Amino acid sequence: MADPRSTPAMQQYARFKAKHPDCVLLFRMGDFYEMFDEDAVRVSKAIGLTLTQRSAGVPMAGMPFHQLDTYLRKLIAAGFRVAVCDQIEDASQAKGLVARAVTRVITPGTIVDEQLLESGQSGAGAARIGAVAFLGTGEDAPAALAVADASTGEMVLVDVAPGALMDELARRSVTELLYAHTDGPAVPPRIARAIEGLRIAGTSRPQWHFRPQEAPETLRKHYGVATLAGFGLRDDDAALIAAAVLVRYLADTQTALDDPDNVSGKADHTLTRPTLRHLAPPRRETRGTRCEIDAVSLRALEIERTVRAALGSSGSVGGADGSLLGVFLSAGPGKGTPRTAMGRRLLRDWLCQPSADLAEIRTRHDGVATLVSDRRVAREIGEALDLVQDVARLSARVALARATPRDIVALGVSIGRLPALIDSLANAPGLSGVRMGLESCRAELEPLGEIVRRTCVEHPPAHLREGGLFREGVDAELDEARLLQRDAGAWLSDYQTKLIAEHNLPHLKVGFNKVFGYYIELPAAQARSAPATLIRKQTLRNAERFTTPELREFEGKVMTAEARALERERVLFQAMCDRLSRACPAMNRFAESVARLDTLLALADRASAKGWNRPELTQDGTLRIVQGRHPVLEELRGSDFVPNDLDLGREASDNPADRARLALITGPNMAGKSTFIRQVALITVLAHVGSFVPAESATVGLTDRIFTRIGADDALHAGQSTFMVEMTETANILHHATPRSLVILDEIGRGTSTLDGLSLAWSIAEFLAGQGEHAGPRTLFATHYHELTELEDMLPGRVRNLHVAVREWSRADAAHPEIIFLHRILPGRTDQSYGVHVARLAGIPPRVVERAREVLASLSVSHGLGGSSGASDGASSAGNQTPASDASSPSGKRGKKVQVPPRGSDASQIPLFTEFVPHPAMNLLREVKLETLSPMQAFDMLRKLKDEAERA
Repeated sequence: MADPRSTPAMQQYARFKAKHPDCVLLFRMGDFYEMFDEDAVRVSKAIGLTLTQRSAGVPMAGMPFHQLDTYLRKLIAAGFRVAVCDQIEDASQAKGLVARAVTRVITPGTIVDEQLLESGQSGAGAARIGAVAFLGTGEDAPAALAVADASTGEMVLVDVAPGALMDELARRSVTELLYAHTDGPAVPPRIARAIEGLRIAGTSRPQWHFRPQEAPETLRKHYGVATLAGFGLRDDDAALIAAAVLVRYLADTQTALDDPDNVSGKADHTLTRPTLRHLAPPRRETRGTRCEIDAVSLRALEIERTVRAALGSSGSVGGADGSLLGVFLSAGPGKGTPRTAMGRRLLRDWLCQPSADLAEIRTRHDGVATLVSDRRVAREIGEALDLVQDVARLSARVALARATPRDIVALGVSIGRLPALIDSLANAPGLSGVRMGLESCRAELEPLGEIVRRTCVEHPPAHLREGGLFREGVDAELDEARLLQRDAGAWLSDYQTKLIAEHNLPHLKVGFNKVFGYYIELPAAQARSAPATLIRKQTLRNAERFTTPELREFEGKVMTAEARALERERVLFQAMCDRLSRACPAMNRFAESVARLDTLLALADRASAKGWNRPELTQDGTLRIVQGRHPVLEELRGSDFVPNDLDLGREASDNPADRARLALITGPNMAGKSTFIRQVALITVLAHVGSFVPAESATVGLTDRIFTRIGADDALHAGQSTFMVEMTETANILHHATPRSLVILDEIGRGTSTLDGLSLAWSIAEFLAGQGEHAGPRTLFATHYHELTELEDMLPGRVRNLHVAVREWSRADAAHPEIIFLHRILPGRTDQSYGVHVARLAGIPPRVVERAREVLASLSVSHGLGGSSGASDGASSAGNQTPASDASSPSGKRGKKVQVPPRGSDASQIPLFTEFVPHPAMNLLREVKLETLSPMQAFDMLRKLKDEAERA
């Protein structure tokens, strides 16, 4: 029995599979894409395809060719890399084995087809790929990173500080990371932490791709330049290594058809060849131009997605509802949502990577201010943007030979909006930069747009194989073929009438079938008397089908005409794509200008709809917010949201509290401490984005980094407990925060014992408040450790106390006071957290709540630095709080005294619980002289001490 793998087709399959061993190979055979062997088994299990056999011992699974996009989406979501092997010649014209080629390789970071990009990603779909080159071998070695979006052509180069790789990848939504292959089977630890922590794909590349001496030449060759200086790049820039790796990888995956190893058989010379013309020159980002937000803070502040959505995701950027980005995306056009996919992607990037360039921020604010003050201009711009499609991705698909007729028409319509966009900006001086960007590409693009609109129909077909893209009169050869097609219906009608009259067959019909072509059909009863001129072609259950020499001749003409028309349209389509592809740089400039304009308009629409105001950005450490509101909760709660003020780091103020850089915020659970500190961080983010902010006024000192330590989380897979994660994140803050940073801390030290936690929280707060002449970062520290409020007295001008206001009142029918959370942040301290009250509201059984009150009273403690309570629900109050009880327990036993040493003390440890209330047993013990006691006297003394202890 012959080996089923010895057939020419299977041998051809084996050659392609050997070339792409790490990919699932989709092998086009007629109307199906087939998979064999291990590919078929793995895919059938992963996405539920039916597993069959081509012949004994060869597992096989397949999918219809017209449903390729549907199955590609499933395969990529399941984590597969896919190589698509297409037939590159007409099977009917092939002599022997049909020529095939791997036309593209699809990986998580190289998706360019709109159908495969999730609409929720970045507001408009995103799949970015990064390449990292480490500048040393140690764990603390810095790195150079290149990030590209294959679907738009954007490429960015950045330097990465030691330990910051994951943060940089998270900010830039990288879904696949390229790294140098190592000799061992294991992924390098730094890479493993990043791909596992972010749930992204990792792909190793040969070591020789990372040779620094070859990187500049690779880039010069790709961009067709003699020097990279025109791009602002030096040949010794380490980031060029990563950029060259990216260019090689994109060429391997996106232009696979140009690789001879990926082609088997004689390729059709008219095939459109994919290029990387859309790939823009690398743009260098220097450190310090961005307000950095690490991955932990992005998640905690819910800028791109909510924490709940992040926990349920698998690396995609979905779940925007309820996030800061979601506020804009869900608002609707005219109320804050960008009108184009390009604008939605740019808005996401601005929110995750706010600017720290004061000139750039002010330029954005000027643009937003122009559109807020002149709503007529804003409406005109909005109307001009409404018809602009995703030009960046459309031009990329043109360059990569993936464009459809609808893509071409969409490009023509979008380019046609250029004059209207430029005219709408004539009276908008704050947007002069955008206008110049649009003017720079007008001369090249406007004629192209006119050609597309003049030659293509307004409603094109989905695929070129259907024909009908080009208008009548565009091409004489196409018109001739179409004329013959149109006349076919009239000719067939006349021919049917002629046959009926000649042969007296009133039920005769002339029709067409895709399988059998043109035919003459007679009912079975009349077929018996059919004339000899009708040649039998097919027998049906109740009819017979015939043909004639005349009908055969006509069929040949028509079928040839249809094929000629489709071939002519394909030639015209390729010529148009080639012309558009050469204009990719200009289309990229157009896309960038439209994205910026659309994003600024969205920010202005939001500011106008919600009454947001322009913040003032300064070079000092001021953080002053008047009547600030949480941008997300304001949307959800509306007028129910309570605004609040904040004043930190104002060096010119006469009030020492306003000069303080650290605010300790105390108050009850559920009263709004966490909301307030997040609110301040989000207002700071928006100010650096270039947006107006939800506040009556805001003065924000330029911020280099935003750090957060919020919530409880663990990393058990890495052997880290909740408290270890908390301390690790806090350590990162303490090592990297600068006087220009903003630090948000929520309940530091709550993951361990009370004394350990209080000690750590105290020392951390002291450190962040600043040391000597060195100012600390602006810090908001929400805590239930009320002992920390003494720092305001110990560190005047560095620490200030804030508390959340609560109102208490007693009811005759209630055993304990009722409270109302006012959600107001006021100066001063508080010493009650009302945790027991919150437990009662949560439905804890009354017996448990009452017992908790008893235990709370017995555990109450006080310290000697101001007389306020240190228990979490406190036994006394301060500020505007109402006293709840004294420090004695119901049994009359007094609590222990807590003493915290002054800052700068030489004591090696805080002497907590080392000073005791006088007690008779203690007095008796002090009088004992151990050296004079006999054994019997010692036993008698021990009995006396026990009696005194029981009487107390």
